[in-house]
Amino acid sequence: MTAATDADAAATAMTTRHLYVVRHAEASDDESALSARGVRQAELLAERLRPVPFTAVHHGPLPRAAQTARLIHDRLGGVPLHACEPAGDYLPYIPPRAELPPETADATLARLAQFPVAERELGPGLADQALARFTGPAEGEADAAPRHELVVTHNFLAAWLVRDALQAPRARWIGLDLGNAALTVIRYAPGRPASLLVLNDMSHLPQELRWTGFPAELHV
Repeated sequence: MTAATDADAAATAMTTRHLYVVRHAEASDDESALSARGVRQAELLAERLRPVPFTAVHHGPLPRAAQTARLIHDRLGGVPLHACEPAGDYLPYIPPRAELPPETADATLARLAQFPVAERELGPGLADQALARFTGPAEGEADAAPRHELVVTHNFLAAWLVRDALQAPRARWIGLDLGNAALTVIRYAPGRPASLLVLNDMSHLPQELRWTGFPAELHV
């Protein structure tokens, strides 16, 4: 086998990845744990996800994401559970003023400037790590069964992953808002653009548990 053939074979040794992206369930006021409603949200989401043949569950290190992930993981049975910084809470990208609509640029940049320095400075590097770790087709034979992975994270990274899947401008992660315990699914097939299959789906939650994580005027 020639070097070129070896390279071609390596390039095709990929299989489809289905990435399930979940914003953590509702947290308590001090964000040290989930609220009682958040626990119920996570339990209901776990029941919805139980039939999925997950190969891994990833979550950010903060308590609200970690507890959500554990509640789901406990109902999946034997799936590896991984805590990792790239699945955490940070600003994935701070756009220059020129990338923002002129009428909202000042307000947007002022709001982003209020976040801790670490979240602003370390965020872009962590966002790059998240894309490298969680997106794209998975390693494996071309005819292998699709791989299913779950990432329990925060609104900013969830928005960043959706933006990337849509190949939207980097600044467009701003304004993509997802509810607590809502489900988003992205499909990465070899040789094809990413497909956004499900976005912000809360059909597993009763009406009174939906739309938490949003301002009151957006509760529907």
